[in-house]
Amino acid sequence: MNILAIDTSNQVLGVALLDNENIIGEFVTNLKKNHSVRLMPAVDSLMKEANIAPEQLDKIVVAKGPGSYTGVRIGLATAKTLAWALNVPVVGVSSLEVLSYQGRLSSSYICPFFDARRGMVFTGLYQWENGEMREQQEEKNILMEDWLKQLAAKQKEVLFLSPDIHMYREVILETMGDLTIIPEMPFHLAKPSHLALAGLHKEADSTHNLTPNYLRLAEAEANWLKMQKENNNG
Repeated sequence: MNILAIDTSNQVLGVALLDNENIIGEFVTNLKKNHSVRLMPAVDSLMKEANIAPEQLDKIVVAKGPGSYTGVRIGLATAKTLAWALNVPVVGVSSLEVLSYQGRLSSSYICPFFDARRGMVFTGLYQWENGEMREQQEEKNILMEDWLKQLAAKQKEVLFLSPDIHMYREVILETMGDLTIIPEMPFHLAKPSHLALAGLHKEADSTHNLTPNYLRLAEAEANWLKMQKENNNG
């Protein structure tokens, strides 16, 4: 089974080709550049290098967020368009779950997170059990300080993974102390090959109904809804 994995949900742009669990090729950059301009050339280049035609793809797996609102939309729109055009199944996977795969050899809790501004983070709690990544607590948008207090209360080691680790390293160490595990920077970037593995055995989504996993409304939409509610109450 030839699987194309696409991740543009955060700053990292990742594309991978797998034959079941075997990596055929992988393209990853961590650059502040426009994903919409670079994604399809990256897909095209990797598939040509691997000598795989679009018609040979059997499944498309895409990171559906949380993360950058624009980045998530770019990835989903591209994946859904390809899946529809090629008549192949598409699977959306949480970007937090994908990042958690970087800690799959650890026996500790795994806490992936992305900065959501104003001290907030998109996060969740995972653990690698019996050969699969299992969610231990539901993903959420929460103040990092509140989240760390919840984790500290468990009195268990936690492996933290995030491209934004530098922003929260100090408060993590202050709150978690010796229960903190923070690896080197390369482990804090999600890999598209892990995305493919995460989606390998998941059920296909409806191509047209697959939606982003924002975890919260975009600020503009939230403000609009708040204004509508105030107007209706006024």
